[in-house]
This record gives sequence, C-alpha cells and structure tokens, in this order.
Amino acid sequence: MFTFKKINPMKRTLLKCMPVKGLALVASITMIAWSCKETPKENPDAAITKTVKSYTIEQMMDNEAIGGGSFSPDNSKLLISSNRSGIYNMYTISTEGGEMMPVTESDSSSVFAISYFPKDERMLFRMDGNGDEIYHIYIRNLNGSITDLTPEEGARASFHAWAADKKSFFFTSNKRDARYMDLYQMDFLDYRPQLIYQNNEGYDIGPISKDQKYLALSKSLNTNDANLFLQNLETGEKTQINEAQSANSGQDFTPDSGALYYTTDLGSEFSYVMKYDIQSGERSKVMERDWDIMGSYFTENGTYQVTYINEDAKNVIAVTETATGTNIDLPSLPNMDITNVGFSDDEKLMSLYAGGSQTPSNLYVYDLETKELKQLTNVLNPEIEPSDLVSAEVIRFKSFDGLEIPAIYYKPHQASETNKVPALVWVHGGPGGQSRQNFSSFIQYLVNHKYAVLAVNNRGSSGYGKSFYKMDDLNHGDKDLKDCVEGKNWLANQPEIDGDKIGIIGGSYGGYMTMAALTYTPEEFAVGVNLFGVTNWIRTLRSIPPWWESFKDALYLELGDPNSADSVRLKAISPLFHTDKVTKPLIVLQGSKDPRVLQVESDEIVAGVKKNGVPVEYVLFEDEGHGFVKKENQIEAYSRVLQFLDVYLKGDAGTPIEDGESMESDI
Repeated sequence: MFTFKKINPMKRTLLKCMPVKGLALVASITMIAWSCKETPKENPDAAITKTVKSYTIEQMMDNEAIGGGSFSPDNSKLLISSNRSGIYNMYTISTEGGEMMPVTESDSSSVFAISYFPKDERMLFRMDGNGDEIYHIYIRNLNGSITDLTPEEGARASFHAWAADKKSFFFTSNKRDARYMDLYQMDFLDYRPQLIYQNNEGYDIGPISKDQKYLALSKSLNTNDANLFLQNLETGEKTQINEAQSANSGQDFTPDSGALYYTTDLGSEFSYVMKYDIQSGERSKVMERDWDIMGSYFTENGTYQVTYINEDAKNVIAVTETATGTNIDLPSLPNMDITNVGFSDDEKLMSLYAGGSQTPSNLYVYDLETKELKQLTNVLNPEIEPSDLVSAEVIRFKSFDGLEIPAIYYKPHQASETNKVPALVWVHGGPGGQSRQNFSSFIQYLVNHKYAVLAVNNRGSSGYGKSFYKMDDLNHGDKDLKDCVEGKNWLANQPEIDGDKIGIIGGSYGGYMTMAALTYTPEEFAVGVNLFGVTNWIRTLRSIPPWWESFKDALYLELGDPNSADSVRLKAISPLFHTDKVTKPLIVLQGSKDPRVLQVESDEIVAGVKKNGVPVEYVLFEDEGHGFVKKENQIEAYSRVLQFLDVYLKGDAGTPIEDGESMESDI
C-alpha cells in the first residue's frame, strides 16, 4: 500500500494479525522409476517430483481472512471481522468453539470490528465509503440498531482507547480542522464528544495515561525521526522526552500512570524500549533486540507486557510477567508462528493468531490458568491441499554496489532445472514498507500456476536498520530500482527459472517501481503489473489527503517538495512524462475511490503507453480504494493478472491483444 514513510510505520505501529513464516509443510513425493539397468547419474530433479493440483482464483480467494478479537465482558465470545461474505463484516464466535455468527450484513462498504463495550455487549465498528478512507465510528446497540457516532460529513475518525473507568472512550477526529487529528472523549450516556486535546501544531496523538492526566505526542522531523513529548492535560505543560534526534514513539503508560514506555533508535540501528519516569524524569532501557521492536503495551491490570519484534520480516512476540520480568511460554503450534495476541480484561484468556507464509492465520483461545488451547477457526478453503501451498524462504543477494538486499522467495513445487518457470519481482508499497513472511492468496495463486515470486526489500525498506531505511531518500527510481534489477538477475541465475521470462509487479509505491522499471530500464523486465501505482510524483505530492498535513514536511524531505526546485527531479523520475520509453506489455489495475493514488494517475499512464503500440490492459474498480477489499473484485483483478501473464510472460495461453489495443473494463 502507498503508506508514505511517516516516522517509519513499521517501527511505530503495532502490527495486528500478521501471519509469519512457519516450517515447511511435508510435501508428498513420487519416485520416478528407472527403466534402464545402468546406475543413473545423480539428478535430483529427475529423482523427485511433486504433483500439485492447479487451483482456480475462486478456490484460492475462498480462503477466509479474519482479524480482531475483542472478548465479550463475560469472556464467552470474541468479536471479529471476516470477509467470508465477500466483503468484511462483523461476526461473533464462542470461546468454546463453534460456528461464527454474523452481526452485520453489509454488501457495499466493509465493516471492521473495533471492540465490545467493556461492561455490556454493545459493539463499536468502523466503515468508510468504499475505500475513500473517511472512516466513521459506529455503535451496534443492544437492540441491534446501528448509530453513526461521528456523522460529520468529510471528517475522519479513529478509535483511540477505552477510558479507565469504562464509562467512555477516546477517539481522534479532524472535524475541527481537516489537517489535524484532535483527541475527543465520548461518554456512554448521550454519546456527546468532549474535546480533550486540540491539536493545533500537527502532532501525532499517542497513548493516554489511565488517570487521564498525561498524553504522549510526537512531532515528525523526517520520515524516520520524531520528537516525543509528554503533555500534561491538566496544566497544559509539554515536556520533551527524547534527548537527541532519533525515531521516538510513545507505546503505553504503566498501569499506575507513573511512567511512559516508548521506543527509540537513539544510538542504534534498531528501535528498543525505554521507560521514562514522570516524577523524576529518569530514563532507563527496558528491552532491546537485534531487530526493531515495533510496539509494546500492558494488559488491562498490568500483569503482562506484550512486545512485538520485527524479526527478519516476521512478527516475534514476547509476553512478559511484569512482577518477575520473565517471559511466559506461548503455545507451540506445528508449522506455524504466533503473530498476534490479545487478552481478556480479567487476564485469564488470551486470543492469538497463528499462521505462516504457507497457511492463512487462524484464531485460537488460550487459557492462561489451565494451559488449554482451542482452535476457533479453520480459514483455509477445504478444497485446497495444504501441501500444495509454498513456504517462503528468506534469501539475500548483493546489489550493484555490493549492498546486501533481503528478499522473500516463493518457489513453485513444480519448478526444477529441467522444468524452468517464469518469475516475478514483487515490490512492496511505501515508500518505506516491507514485504513480510505473510500468507498471500494472490502470491500463492501465482506460484500455484508456476510463477516464482521474489519479494524484494530494496534499500529504503523498513525492518533492516535506520541506515538501510534512509538509503532511498531523494533517490527514488534510481538505486532502489537497481536493487530490483539485481533481484531479477538473482532470479535469472537460479536453475529453476527461465531467465528470459521475468516480470515485475507491485502496488502503490511498488506500482511506481513497476512503471519506473518499464520506463527507465525498458529491456530488463519482460512485462509489468502496476497495481494503483504512482506515476506523477508532482501531482501525488500536491494532492495528498488533508489529514497527512502533520507529516507533509517530513514527506517532502524524503521525496522532494513539488512546489520548489525539487519539481525538476520529481518530473524526471515520474514515468508519466517518459511513457515513450515503454516497450513491454503492461497491465494496470486501479480503484476509483483511491484517495492516495488518484485514478487519473492510472488513466494517463495507460493512455501514454498506448501511443507506443504496446499491449496494455486496464482494469478499473468503481467501488474500491487503495487496494481491493471485495472478494469479487479480487477474483476479477487477480484472474486478469494471471491471464495477462500467461499471454505475455509465459506465452502459452490466451489470445494476445493487438498492438496498441487497450483492454479496459470498469468493474
């Protein structure tokens, strides 16, 4: 997704429900019988084959995606979101197991569960307008009626936290000023919001203490660094926490409101956890790893502290007993890793998600007293044989200047030296995102149809230290692109890959990299798949959503100011102005509601490339935003991508488009 490098989002945001790499599934093998009596020469490809069933996109997208996991007040149910209906809706599921029960039945905008109320079974959820990212907070009342609690037109609202007395909640909204998110408190009686903190200077709102006296605020300096402040809500006094420029982010206050825990990378390549004692002003290091610590919080009564570490593109979770400082043992699940946990308010039950690159994440409940683990969901389509799916492998290769580049490799079971397959370089969103060891139905669909995928974490990606993270600043479309080209070269050197059939694919910033590759290195990749990619940086940077105002200056420091002399360089790296160089087939996919990468970006790049007589396909979804959420649209999008690749990369299916013809469709 096109999530600009705002204070390193991978460092400062607690990643929810991220599936990670598990152990490889046991694959069935068939031994080839030798008909001759001679002792054959050793040939692994000839000795072992894997029979793999070919799945349709409908089958692959029938894997269910779930998220959330708020316990009901009596711990009898969990409130979750699921896309089993075709779009996301709210469901409940018993903590004893059983069928999921639908709560909402939206057939247009997706519904994302937030939480049960603390003391009854009212529910909070959020919706936007088909991907426009103008989220509102809704309540489902006990009688089943639904009320929009933040109905202001054009205003964006986000749930922040429950108040300690469980009689109100905090949320942020830009209804006062479209540029800035203020902090409000809403009680449970008349749902009338009260302004708690008016954000006139563009701070990012952090955690609030249980006694409601302190609020953590951060202020962007650049896309990595931010100053961290402690705001006294009673006196108005603001105290800077960090001692020097670095990446700082408030994580949580201690249950007694006496200290703030925060992450920083001061003096280090990676973020670690610090404690700031409010009374004395003393700072002390609490936890450090060899990777970024992305987030840390205390459970309701402070019995446990939960910490998330981004270890080589997967979540690692530490749950610490605060009284002893020791980590508790989490359940062991074969071939899977635990990617997210949550606790009931009484801290007796833990919800957890577990999955891997080869299996979607399922929801479990773990009883912390009895150590009993219950699996509540089974989200893999039963028509899919698990051993047909592919486990990701983390690899590293040297780039053009010797820099080591990490990547995640998906190799088809059918691929071998004697059965070479085409391949794709996959580029993540951002700039500053990270391809992670997640389950992806789309990637598995491509791999199942004999396309290898290499997800490159080019320089500028999160998760590999702040020096690596900053390496693409004011250099997009140059060294980061060269990293992707070297990824292609690594693929071409693998014995199972057809080196003449390697394409490039990506969404948002990855879509930009696709277009940059076809424009500035036109002979390197055989085809391009551009999913809602930036093609005109000047326009994109001038039309960012108003609620990004707080980090606009930091964004300009990384990419360039479109209203200054930087516009010359921005035009030079924008593929839209250089479409005459594109010579390879292209498919473009776009959502018309996208507030980040406007539809006009894709409209114009398609029109420009068509003038070259180059095969172009264009798929436009009228009811999607920045990414495709509805299953019917995902099915259409990903099946069209495969059809395109089969024709123009694999070259063994379908009817090619005549030169210059644009296959356009509005979905």
